[in-house]
Amino acid sequence: QVQLVESGGGFVQPGGTLKLSCAAAGSIFSIRSMGWYRQAPGKERELVASINSGGSTNYADSVKGRFTISRDNAKNTVYLQMNVLKPEDTAVYYCNAVVRTTISYAEFQYWGQGTQVTVSS
Repeated sequence: QVQLVESGGGFVQPGGTLKLSCAAAGSIFSIRSMGWYRQAPGKERELVASINSGGSTNYADSVKGRFTISRDNAKNTVYLQMNVLKPEDTAVYYCNAVVRTTISYAEFQYWGQGTQVTVSS
């Protein structure tokens, strides 16, 4: 089993910053990719940013230039630095990881429990 534990959400005013962290733990052989998704009320879950084991990144157009995803492979941890936050960034943010486990050596997708980010004046 693999667990993803998120931290760093909260309340911030427009223009503010937050940094999310997500640490993966458990029966991990390797992690192919890690990323962040978000889901606002009444909307579908959407990709915010992802990063693979080689460091290649992918961002949603709505966050390009404002958010930065990074990864510490030694700690199995992914970060999302969010700058110039806007009210439309308000959502529950979920960590995601594609993990090859030591149990079966098959790949599975795992999700964190979600952390609330609220941007409001």
